[in-house]
Amino acid sequence: MTPPRMSEPLRPGLYIVATPIGNLGDLSPRAADTLARASLILAEDKRVSARLVAGVEPRPPMRTYNDHSDEADRAAIVARLGEEAIALVSDAGTPLISDPGYKLVRDARAAGHEVVTIPGPCAAVAALTLAGLPTDRFLFLGFLPPKEKARADAIAEVAAVRATLVLYESGPRLAASLKALADGLGDRDAAVARELTKMHEECRTGSLGQLAARYGEAPPRGEIVIVIAPPAPPEAASADQLDEALRQAMLTESPSRAAATVAQQLGIKRKLVYERALQLAK
Repeated sequence: MTPPRMSEPLRPGLYIVATPIGNLGDLSPRAADTLARASLILAEDKRVSARLVAGVEPRPPMRTYNDHSDEADRAAIVARLGEEAIALVSDAGTPLISDPGYKLVRDARAAGHEVVTIPGPCAAVAALTLAGLPTDRFLFLGFLPPKEKARADAIAEVAAVRATLVLYESGPRLAASLKALADGLGDRDAAVARELTKMHEECRTGSLGQLAARYGEAPPRGEIVIVIAPPAPPEAASADQLDEALRQAMLTESPSRAAATVAQQLGIKRKLVYERALQLAK
């Protein structure tokens, strides 16, 4: 769908509008124009959003839409989308990124209404640009569970993921989360970014253990993003390890199937493993 030009009336539909994560100067002209011409702004917290869009004129009415909104609230909003342009904003950054909203987008699409995105600031992406860690592949985790066992389980689920990890955290929980991450992932390189785009923006780098010790002494304030390096590549298997793995696999599988199994286990090209399996089979 082609987005409307600023000189044209907004077509009816749902507009997902990114707002600043700190610096109010980051509200894009297109976002400001969309908010000014919307019939209604849906906000997590109307007091917070009022500050974010303070310079938007004329400012349309606001209505609360957040995790506590029920199906009746959502249905009432969707019913209006056929005739009105309604904007969805979060307390900061891009809506739906660790914020409510996906159910509204899903129901709007199911009802045949247009959904338009007006992209802009996102704390997770901003932190990635500062961290100096690989960005070609990353996994966003949102917030870790607050309870120790659930947090450890969540970390264990992603320990083997070969990607940079990005998650949000609060100041009081930061040191405990960094320690849990170090325990569950190993002492990987990491970065802690806070107060992004604001006057006191900072991005501290080091190992997870170093950062846990640093923030254990002085818990920080502000909204925080943790960025963690992917796991180190596994050490190459030796020839003896390859042969032993193939012998064990070929006790119950054909050379071809054994080669596929071992190649996946050891991270070796299947063709090379199959050639060795044929040699051992002889």
